[in-house]
Amino acid sequence: MPELPEVETIRIEISPLIIGRRITGVEVFWERMVREPSLDEFRRGVAGQRIVGVDRRGKYLLIRLGSGDTLVVHLKMSGALIVGKSEDEPPQYTHAIIDLDGGMRIFFRDPRKFGLMRLAKDDASVVGKLGPEPLEPDFTSEVLGKLLAGRKAPIKALLTDQDLIAGVGNMYADEALYEAKIHPLRTGGSLSKGEIARLHKAVLKVLIAGIGNKGASIENYLRPDGSKGTAHDEFKVAHQRKAACPRCGTPIRRIAVRNRGTYFCPKCQKMK
Repeated sequence: MPELPEVETIRIEISPLIIGRRITGVEVFWERMVREPSLDEFRRGVAGQRIVGVDRRGKYLLIRLGSGDTLVVHLKMSGALIVGKSEDEPPQYTHAIIDLDGGMRIFFRDPRKFGLMRLAKDDASVVGKLGPEPLEPDFTSEVLGKLLAGRKAPIKALLTDQDLIAGVGNMYADEALYEAKIHPLRTGGSLSKGEIARLHKAVLKVLIAGIGNKGASIENYLRPDGSKGTAHDEFKVAHQRKAACPRCGTPIRRIAVRNRGTYFCPKCQKMK
């Protein structure tokens, strides 16, 4: 699933390719991909608009239009935005095409058909409830401590709660908890000040590394040029079931935490 590092990689790489371009039309082959407004209103609202910026909020990509509206894209589990030329054959599983001037196209590829697009007058209506951005300077260890204080839910579930912290998903939560030596089933409120400090540092470390490695291509994630990221090559526990722990050699275990597959080392991340 594209998480913060994957969406941020897309933002970084797609921005110089599309900012300043004008949208000449949109083809949608899977109508449920457009959530709001109606498909006809969506087409009319984006046609002729110049792309003036590209931002990210959590796992959402925010494509700013000259009209002041925002084209909000959520890649969900398997989406990718591939930039190509008008003569290019659409990649397999392309369910929408955004045509740009200069003969360029954005292919919205999504094998599982969960990805969404919205045209919003105010993007706060979509992303306003998200928690703080973990890579912003004001996301400190103290802020994380306040978010976790008194929480009885498992720390893995809390890290992936987008209303609590924006952008962290399954893979990077597993990696951060391993880095911080914290069991994924520990309750948020049970963590000591020292453990919270370790976890805060670990979250930043794994997210920054993920961006540096252009995201993780475990399944369907692709960069705008169609190539894969390499962040998964550095994973210590995520998707590493039965592999040897890099620290102690114990086989990595997989359990379900709130219906999410969760990977950890039972020796390095002991339940207290």
